[in-house]
Amino acid sequence: MQLSFWERETYFSNIDVLIIGSGIVGLNAALHLKTKQPQLKILVAERGLLPTGASSKNAGFACFGSPSELLDDLQHHSEEEVFGLVERRWKGLKRLRHNLGDSAIDYHRWGGYELFEPSQQQLFEACQDQLPYLNKQLHGIIGEPQVFRAADNKINDFGFKGINHLLLSTAEGQIDTGKMILALTQKVQSLGVLVLNGLEVLALQENDHDINAVTAQHIDLKAKAALVATNGFAQKLLPTLHVQPARAQVLITKPIQDLKFQGTFHYDKGYYYFRNIGKRVLFGGGRNLAIEAETTTELGMTELIQNKLEELLREVILPGTAFEVDHRWSGIMGLGTNNSKTTLVQQVSKRVSCALRLGGMGIAIGSLVGEEGAELVLQQV
Repeated sequence: MQLSFWERETYFSNIDVLIIGSGIVGLNAALHLKTKQPQLKILVAERGLLPTGASSKNAGFACFGSPSELLDDLQHHSEEEVFGLVERRWKGLKRLRHNLGDSAIDYHRWGGYELFEPSQQQLFEACQDQLPYLNKQLHGIIGEPQVFRAADNKINDFGFKGINHLLLSTAEGQIDTGKMILALTQKVQSLGVLVLNGLEVLALQENDHDINAVTAQHIDLKAKAALVATNGFAQKLLPTLHVQPARAQVLITKPIQDLKFQGTFHYDKGYYYFRNIGKRVLFGGGRNLAIEAETTTELGMTELIQNKLEELLREVILPGTAFEVDHRWSGIMGLGTNNSKTTLVQQVSKRVSCALRLGGMGIAIGSLVGEEGAELVLQQV
């Protein structure tokens, strides 16, 4: 790509910080850097027309963990680790709402529910027995005494079939992730951050003085420091990092006139999830049907998972209610290996840092992870 003198000088000269990835982490890192040091020249490079991973492709759950998820986590991690992560998620949500405002991201705290089938009676009883313990832990984090509670009385109201128990999380909410990314982009641009879409960084070359980014557009890109915030795609730039891509498939229905529920819902240990968007139903998940095939950085849909989503809509979520699928898409998450849910925020080399591995909780934790990545960068510029 041939640049004019004006373009080269305005956009690509004297860059202090190069941020790779314009999702929730990259943009929050830019926001934090500009807040702390307004004089910095910051360029956010995004290979796609819009954020490529999951930031504006996810389901928009403002959540921090269902009862069964937390109990499962406690089987593999210490109490301190599990509830430390819950606290980070809750703080991240508060930071996101503070930075952008609830109206800009269409935030609604309508509650979140976990569904249990008859075959999961033992799991439900284990969760129910532990609700006082979980609520005590969450009280210290959220400041409310009874975040989790039984909600079986809602099953008939919501119209679900084959579900015999519901647990409610009163603190869970939902947002519009498209509006979130737009608001974040506009905020950082108003502070002077350059956000360039369609600029793909292929490799980072480091010397004693700066970072040279090799781009697919053959643009000479140098910066004093770089932050990689590409989550599930990170190994393409930093192959030694332990970040596993995970594709999530989603569909959304056309408006349903008499939709009976609102809120966010977790089903089958969180492998499926759905919510209302107005009178529409967004439904996603099914990665457990083909874990190996869904461990990919390729966007796309499969008949296996899409057919299962429609089947569950017909038989469990919207039984007896006519619906039409309006749209389908997918996003790419970044997970840890061996069930690790810890984020990966670290200095990779003298001038390169990373802020990655959000574990499917990007809405909750992304703002905090972006700020932590920015703090590493501040030590390098």
